Amino acid sequence: MRPIRVAPKAVIVQDGKLLAIKNRDAEGFWYILPGGGQEPGEPLDDALRRECREEAGIDVQVGALLYARDYIGRNHEFAAQQADVHQLELMFACTVEAGQTPTVGAVPDNDQVGVEWLDLRTLNAYRLYPKILQGLLAEPLPPGAPYLGDVN
Repeated sequence: MRPIRVAPKAVIVQDGKLLAIKNRDAEGFWYILPGGGQEPGEPLDDALRRECREEAGIDVQVGALLYARDYIGRNHEFAAQQADVHQLELMFACTVEAGQTPTVGAVPDNDQVGVEWLDLRTLNAYRLYPKILQGLLAEPLPPGAPYLGDVN
């Protein structure tokens, strides 16, 4: 198994919608939160701001830690492709700097085809990962940083 990867993620909710990175695979579109791998020597908040610029072309203000989850690939639906992946995701409440509009950034992910605002009321209509967000974000964001476990 590869080393554990730490990945800060941005939970950006605005006007009842969640900002998501739009990806495409053989089954169609799927969505994830903006964010990604922390580099050695890079503080989490700096890593998250960098990733949001690279993927969504925006500067963000990083707020409170909302959720933490493990993703151990061999335990989930993508086990065949990601059996050796273990990622710790730390999801922070973020806001987009004034006057900026999300768009595909200068360094998008490999499968990324866009960015999209997803209506919180219909999150279950999308292939959103981690799936647990569909239920968590249906309600107002709670304070604190609950550990969600090894979930997808």
